Amino acid sequence: MRRCVFLDRDDTLIFNRTLPAPADPPSGWKPGDLYDPERVELMPGALKACRGLHDAGFALVIVTNQGCVARGSATIEQVEAVNARVRELLVGEDGGALIERVYYVPYHPNGFVPEYTREHPWRKPQPGMLLAAAEDLDLDLSRSWLIGDMPRDCEAGVNAGLPAAQCLLCGPEGDHATVLDAANVVLGSV
Repeated sequence: MRRCVFLDRDDTLIFNRTLPAPADPPSGWKPGDLYDPERVELMPGALKACRGLHDAGFALVIVTNQGCVARGSATIEQVEAVNARVRELLVGEDGGALIERVYYVPYHPNGFVPEYTREHPWRKPQPGMLLAAAEDLDLDLSRSWLIGDMPRDCEAGVNAGLPAAQCLLCGPEGDHATVLDAANVVLGSV
């Protein structure tokens, strides 16, 4: 079984809530709803963090709530296009992909699109995305880490069975300023 670092996407790897509002936002849009791959911009240190973790032998998996689909401000296709752009930007020096898989959940209990308006076991802080990744990719959760910018990210990790000390919070809410700072903690443990 392999070690993994689960990574939140928005405001961990890419800018999100601080992006200026689009010129003509769709109905249901709120700050943090990113639907345009051309607006994807990596956070400082994100590429270096992913390269270091990948080179140390960790599988890298993005796990992200995308309630914008339930709110009607993005489509599944737009979320997947943004995810694809993130993966295009996160490449090794050899041009190879660093991110092994992206798991996302389009559901939100307060949405407006009926087919996506509900709670779901993949929606963080629930552990569903991490558990699915562990099964799909043969991951050892006890030796895996999670880096995110919101407490619900770390709660999902703990709920999936990751040791609490291996769930790191970065950004204004956390103990680590950036994803790179958190990645350096992970790298210091191996």
